[in-house]
Amino acid sequence: MSKLEKIRDWINRSLIYIAGSFLMAMIFLTCANICLRLFGTPVRGTFELMGFFGAISASFALGHTQMKKGHIAVDILIFKFSEKTQKILNCINNLVCTIFASILVWQLVIKATTIMENGEVSETLRIIYYPFTYGVAAGCAMLAFVFFIDLLLIFFPPPKDKSTGDIS
Repeated sequence: MSKLEKIRDWINRSLIYIAGSFLMAMIFLTCANICLRLFGTPVRGTFELMGFFGAISASFALGHTQMKKGHIAVDILIFKFSEKTQKILNCINNLVCTIFASILVWQLVIKATTIMENGEVSETLRIIYYPFTYGVAAGCAMLAFVFFIDLLLIFFPPPKDKSTGDIS
């Protein structure tokens, strides 16, 4: 199990750096667009690029955010249940989320492949955009992987360190 967790951590760390790079590109593009508007020549295709870059930034951060438990969770009711019931509910939640994210990946790959086969390009800049769709699918695949690891950890929890009581 430790190997899967290390792979998950490494991929998520890589994707979060890529997401951050796209976010930085969005910031620079916005600044450039604002500055150039003062001279009457805004950056052409800013709206398209912001959409593509935003999609990559958001989707590549999904797995990392789930790993850090940063998504919104309404668990006020869950804590009222016994530990066994909480475990069952977490199991069901992780299973449903894994399936949902996997279906999302499947449909995104179909969409990206259709876009690629049809040779579709963006309206303003006329750039191919199926790579961005595949990128979003990759981000969602990482989210599905994180949910799957979380599901496995319910059944195979890591051993506890006896000397400190911490989970190693």
